[in-house]
Amino acid sequence: MASPKVKLNNGEEIPILGLGTWQSKPNEVAHAVEFALKAGYRHIDCAWNYGNESEVGEGIRKSGVPRSEIFITSKLWSSHHNRVEEVLDQTLANLGTDYLDLYLIHWPVALNPNGNHPTFPTLPDGKRDVVFDWKLKDTWKQLEDAVKKGKAKSIGLSNFSEKIIEDEILPYAEILPAVDQLELHLYNPQHRLIAYLKSKHIVPQAYSPLGSTNSPLLADETASALATKYALQPADVLLGWLIAKDIVTLPKSVTPTRIEANLKGALAASAKLTKEDIAQLDGVAAAGKQKRLIMPPWGVNLHFDDWSNVTW
Repeated sequence: MASPKVKLNNGEEIPILGLGTWQSKPNEVAHAVEFALKAGYRHIDCAWNYGNESEVGEGIRKSGVPRSEIFITSKLWSSHHNRVEEVLDQTLANLGTDYLDLYLIHWPVALNPNGNHPTFPTLPDGKRDVVFDWKLKDTWKQLEDAVKKGKAKSIGLSNFSEKIIEDEILPYAEILPAVDQLELHLYNPQHRLIAYLKSKHIVPQAYSPLGSTNSPLLADETASALATKYALQPADVLLGWLIAKDIVTLPKSVTPTRIEANLKGALAASAKLTKEDIAQLDGVAAAGKQKRLIMPPWGVNLHFDDWSNVTW
């Protein structure tokens, strides 16, 4: 079963459903990727910081699916903003490919590249060692160079708010961001940000579309009622709702039955949900269930609507 595709602002196309690999253990993710590709997935979402890109590459090779048929995304980690090409080359080597279809800035936060830890450097008081005077436009320029060198077909953002895009990326961009990957799900729909992205021809992507560990989303009454109505599972409704809104959706699983069910169920739900169903789901968060599940303690205001009052 093939996933429909969404056209990016540079003419490239991205499958609307992909396999997320965050929190997938190295000894599990190779099998998950291999199974997903054999089951019909053609989009794998990775990141340097997930620590499993070598195993993802192994799964890609074992699948037998040609590289040209697979859309591969990776992300630049926060302690690498000053050496994009060097770390991109590591990702390419780990994945066993000479180009990425999409390369993202993982977070709009630069961490000290010479700090006390290679991934999460901290200050003596335990707070993250953030380089506050780093200019994100300088990171973006390096991603643009990766496109010019053929190491990435498209480039984009992850966890970027409207304010940071407007202030720190768009005024300096020679190549426009193709996507913004965000925490998007029933309890954190970010409607205003989605509308902004679409107005700028930036495709929104949803990570953790089923929530994170111990998430309440699968037991949500509205999603469950619609699942019963259409003889689907709640997960199908949660994924299909996003796909019906042209949001690229990235559910993570290492379980073969769940991987296959996510693909088939999401596409089935996206076809069955009516405009009224989608409007009903759109209103769930505003009715008292708004909840962001992933908020790393950066000590930086990322300027999302619900981020300004965070205290660390």
